[in-house]
Amino acid sequence: MKFAYSLKQKTKIAILLFMIMVCIILIRLLEDRSIKNMETAFTSLYNDRLVPATDLFYIAEKIYAKRYLLEGYVYNERNHLNANQLRLKLNDYNNDIDTLLAKYEKTFLVGNERNHLDELKYKIKINKTLEKSILSNPTPTDKTGIRILYNSEMEASFLDISDRLSQLTRVQTTVGEQLKDESQKIVKGTSLYSTLQLLIAIVIGALIVSILAASNVMNIRNDNYNLN
Repeated sequence: MKFAYSLKQKTKIAILLFMIMVCIILIRLLEDRSIKNMETAFTSLYNDRLVPATDLFYIAEKIYAKRYLLEGYVYNERNHLNANQLRLKLNDYNNDIDTLLAKYEKTFLVGNERNHLDELKYKIKINKTLEKSILSNPTPTDKTGIRILYNSEMEASFLDISDRLSQLTRVQTTVGEQLKDESQKIVKGTSLYSTLQLLIAIVIGALIVSILAASNVMNIRNDNYNLN
């Protein structure tokens, strides 16, 4: 009877320890997945949001530089470039902008971000066409015609580009906030897993104490039985 009782108790303890071991393994797997998700979220926040937002800033900066140069050329402002010099300078800016747009296009695009980007590329294409029209002015000394073109269409083109850049910037902000919220949830989940591991450690400690206590009780009973 004593042997059967002891075997039964040991079986219960073994099953309980096995269940605890399974729980620890599952928690460890969940914790590893949370860490991986957190790493993915932070990587995406940098590669797909922070870097593209910086690229948008550089695009806006180059668009502003183009506008400044064209305005100086159209209105004969002091130190403005001639048509050939301006053409070369604008080509450099356009090449830089195309490079930044191609880089942006390779990032992860969400929702209507693709539509905003396509609209921006289209507006920039129109802007380049207007540039060619201004620079192909047959009478460089008389700039009345290109001034009318600049005021009626080129100014509107720059405003359209600025509006598309603002829309894309808002997307970066919105998605960045979503990634931040997702990261916070992952951190809370990881904290929960750590708490569960602590509770399991406490349960294991209590189990060890109870086993030792039960063992001492059984030894005392056996000693008393032997004495009798």
